[in-house]
Amino acid sequence: MSALDFYAHVAACGEVLGVGLGADPEAWESALGITYLDVPGGGLLRRDYGLVEINFSPDRPGRQRQMSCFGFGVKTQRLLYDQSPSTVPSPLSREYGKFAPRVPFKELQTAIRALGHTIELDEHNTSSDMNCYRVSASAARIHVVADPDPYGSGDPDPDGHRRGDVWSVDVW
Repeated sequence: MSALDFYAHVAACGEVLGVGLGADPEAWESALGITYLDVPGGGLLRRDYGLVEINFSPDRPGRQRQMSCFGFGVKTQRLLYDQSPSTVPSPLSREYGKFAPRVPFKELQTAIRALGHTIELDEHNTSSDMNCYRVSASAARIHVVADPDPYGSGDPDPDGHRRGDVWSVDVW
């Protein structure tokens, strides 16, 4: 399997190595390992694995110890500027191999369609610099760079993101 297969699976199935929405922090740790940064705040918890970022909330009001995932994202934009081994969790590298710094949306779109899903532009969440796409029968949204120079500086980074690069795959 390849990194593209991983992204397509996340978009179509809403899970990472068998865990997804509703899973507790321990289930995510079992899947992705112990190398992460926890950022608590406001009764919530954000767990950052580099490529994968997970958000947790208490299952029931007043019971802070039991938390479950209410959303997560695969932050592909991080790979362009950080190719250190810790950016991609080891279990993902073992399962899917090398992760390239860019993910062309056209390739991801083809892989998702091969899994039997359709993709539609989500006009309510699209902006002048970022397009948002919904995946059928999934809670996933794919954010794609529409304008790599959104501030009009005229001098975009030649190694930076290009129009059509996947920015993230988010599941909520």
